[in-house]
Amino acid sequence: MAGKITPTAEDALIVIDVQNDFCPGGALAVPKGDEIVPLVNRLIEQFDHVVLTQDWHPRGHSSFASTHKGQPFTNLRLAYGEQTLWPDHCVQGTSGAEFHRDLAVRPSELVLRKGFRTEIDSYSAFYENDRTTKTGLCGYLRDRGLKRLFMCGLATDFCVAWSALDGRREGFPVVVIEDACRAIDLNGSLAAARGEMIKAGITIANSAQIT
Repeated sequence: MAGKITPTAEDALIVIDVQNDFCPGGALAVPKGDEIVPLVNRLIEQFDHVVLTQDWHPRGHSSFASTHKGQPFTNLRLAYGEQTLWPDHCVQGTSGAEFHRDLAVRPSELVLRKGFRTEIDSYSAFYENDRTTKTGLCGYLRDRGLKRLFMCGLATDFCVAWSALDGRREGFPVVVIEDACRAIDLNGSLAAARGEMIKAGITIANSAQIT
């Protein structure tokens, strides 16, 4: 684990999917997902540049178990590869897709919506799950001169990890603030994702180290 880390004007905090459907009572609730909100708000105050991502699915999205008359949390092979089928969640325009009411959204400079293409899911803030279709985030960060990325949010083992790994592939140093995340941990997915991040050279940090 790293020592003290001081954010600079060239750093960005990327807050991943802190939305009602991923919090307790939501359609795809991450256990204790709401607990991170006060901590994320404190982190937001420490950064000059903040990006929020927002899962934003149309009805009948290809990742929904209901679309395939299948069972949630089972896998199905789609055109772009293996896809976990989820309960309907973060449907455009619904309260479940809204940010948690206590999240400090106002200081953010960009809200990046992902997963809005009916035929393909999008865990990463950088790429759709076909691994080729870009969201535009990389170009935005480079055009703004931002060089190091800090990430927190929901869920550690899916959207946070995929975003962190893609950030590294794009050449950014990445810090995942672990206590400001929560995981689904589906069939050992948290340990697997954490191992991949460490192997990729991603720094795993605690919010107390960010000063």
